[in-house]
Amino acid sequence: MKLRRACLLLTLLFTSGCDGVQNALNPAGPQAGRIAGLSWFMLITMSAIYIIVVGALLFALYRSRRREPNLEVHDHQLARVVVVAVGATATFLVALFVLDLMTNRALNALERDDVFTIELTGRQWWWDIAYGDTTSGVYFRTANELHIPVGRTIRLRLASSDVIHSFWVPNLHGKRDLFPDHPSEIFLRADTAGVYRGQCAEFCGQQHANMALLVVAQEQAEFRSWFAQQQQPAAVPTDSLLLAGQRVFEQASCALCHTIRGTTARGTVAPDLTHFASRRELGAGVARNTKGHLGGWVLNPHALKPHVYMPATPLGPEQLEALLAYLESLR
Repeated sequence: MKLRRACLLLTLLFTSGCDGVQNALNPAGPQAGRIAGLSWFMLITMSAIYIIVVGALLFALYRSRRREPNLEVHDHQLARVVVVAVGATATFLVALFVLDLMTNRALNALERDDVFTIELTGRQWWWDIAYGDTTSGVYFRTANELHIPVGRTIRLRLASSDVIHSFWVPNLHGKRDLFPDHPSEIFLRADTAGVYRGQCAEFCGQQHANMALLVVAQEQAEFRSWFAQQQQPAAVPTDSLLLAGQRVFEQASCALCHTIRGTTARGTVAPDLTHFASRRELGAGVARNTKGHLGGWVLNPHALKPHVYMPATPLGPEQLEALLAYLESLR
């Protein structure tokens, strides 16, 4: 128990500066719980085996210094020890193999009667998320922030638009690779509301380390409210400053790559910004979504995230102020 608390404390210390918790030792869903259970079993048993082996070695060294060994007796004893050790090792490995199979089977045993489907596409270096409703035809996109309802099975349809990526949210599930032209899927469930940090777990280029994902698990009513709000187009600005900011967005290079529903911006190669201000972070976790970070990101994104595909956008002070005000109004 003390070891577990120490591990949890260290993990929290390293993640306290980020939104969300990334902690495989604190599962928030059934699959992560199975993986954590297997991990704890392996850690405890391996530690016990290590202590036994080191203790036996020290005891043998102590005995060898005390007296001259009888070689004939010594050979018989050594043979018995070897047989016992090999038998114990084989038994332990078989037990681990069986436990691993049981865990893997449990990971795929989620109930699938009431499944909510979300499409998740890995891109260099961000996450494109699409929500669709086949009954009403509702469809909208967001980026880098995956909202899911608590207690409901989620089917994530995974794809990659460029290179191999890997989806990993330690609090909810294990890793699943995303291959170009080979869609796959993963089922998960969050049993506890909260914000959980995910990460691309497959090296995918120079900004692989800055390809984070936030999973926001919400209670059913809160999720329905968020879902309804996200379906709406961006609010039409009435303030003169916001109108000026919308013109800057549509006339600058922003509209070539980004979409804001309700405007003329229809770009598809970069994140949808319709409700951008409601998101917690910029650039797939590279910085918090504040006005200061946003201004730096617009003027020179490479200062925050080198080699990112977004180009710098040179704007004058008045244009920048209007654009930032407009983007911050997109909630």
